[in-house]
Amino acid sequence: MREDRGIFKKTDRWLVIIYIALVLIGWINIYAAVYSEEHKSIFDLGQNYGRQMIWIVTSLIIALIILLFDSKFFSAFSFPVYLMSILTLIIVLIVGKVVAGSRSWFQIGPVGFQPAEFAKFAVCLALARYLSSLDLDIRKVRTRLFALLIIIVPALLVLLEQDTGSAITYSAFLLVFYREGMPGRLLLIGAAGALLFVLTLLIDKFILVGLLIGVTLFLIVFIRRNRRRIILITGSLVLAIVIVFSVDYAFNHLLKPYQQSRVSVMLGKEIDTKGAGYNLNQSKIAIGSGGLVGKGFLNGTQTKFDFVPEQSTDFIFCTVGEEWGFIGSLVVIGLYIVLLIRIIQLAERQRSIFSRIYGYGVASILFFHFAINIGMTIGLAPVIGIPLPFLSYGGSSLWVFTILLFIFIKLDTNRMDLI
Repeated sequence: MREDRGIFKKTDRWLVIIYIALVLIGWINIYAAVYSEEHKSIFDLGQNYGRQMIWIVTSLIIALIILLFDSKFFSAFSFPVYLMSILTLIIVLIVGKVVAGSRSWFQIGPVGFQPAEFAKFAVCLALARYLSSLDLDIRKVRTRLFALLIIIVPALLVLLEQDTGSAITYSAFLLVFYREGMPGRLLLIGAAGALLFVLTLLIDKFILVGLLIGVTLFLIVFIRRNRRRIILITGSLVLAIVIVFSVDYAFNHLLKPYQQSRVSVMLGKEIDTKGAGYNLNQSKIAIGSGGLVGKGFLNGTQTKFDFVPEQSTDFIFCTVGEEWGFIGSLVVIGLYIVLLIRIIQLAERQRSIFSRIYGYGVASILFFHFAINIGMTIGLAPVIGIPLPFLSYGGSSLWVFTILLFIFIKLDTNRMDLI
């Protein structure tokens, strides 16, 4: 086999092939989602599918430019890139354009972009740079707090932009901590807290507290001679009761009315197929009507008659489900799973700690977007308005996910070096 030369030397072909496959699948489905009889050409720049072609071409140019960089550049300039990103998040709060109630866009001529999207690769770089510092121990509280600060600062700024969905995505970077040695019990505590939050919304809180007390008494009887564990379990019970009685306040005061409705619809507490639950209901109809092999390209009735809002962006997976069916959906999901597994495989073979942590950061944010986006189209996750990586229409998200992935591909070409 002929050896790769130039900028493609040692680039991982599997990652590049899967990336191109997902981007092309996205372009075809955007074409189907907003197809117009008056504008049949997929290259029509007046339509979303024509503009997506421009985002794809520019993304490929960005990818090639990244491959031209020296790998050490990304580590050396991690913090400056991060600080610049924080600055843009502050500026957009002052002079940004309001879109859909969120002051989160810069508009330069005909081109608009979201700093919140670009902050994702800045956080990924800064987190990798900080956690790969010499003599750093993630088991120390001080280290965890500083690493947490790298994530929280941009997330809070995005929250101030009234873009809750994008702010939540930054929590994905917490997964990186566990690969680097943070105790898994903290993850379990977080998951238990989230489960308790959901259960409180579904069950009367006094019944739930009674059940918690019953489980606690059973555990105390079971381990009655271990004082330390009894104190730990009793403390957990007190914390759980505090969470249960705080849920109502958090739900009613921290979430906006439309967010409350979306959560209620997802949990089945509220049926509102013409209001808050309209998107989800139409999305499920579209995906379900696709059957095993789908209705065929450009034959999706839900798609053709615009029943699903935002179908070329946040709900692009509906088009896949309706026109390509269960098999087409399975192919797309399979491509994402192979992509994630491949990134983790490559991250584990890095000699550089920076490259490994960065790789896990990329896998974490991609996994979050993939899982939540598809989950919200089939009713397994609340609708928080985040794109499906590489498939959804939009320049900001495609550019950012391309940058995230190709920085890692570039780092992998120097996997034996200490960066």
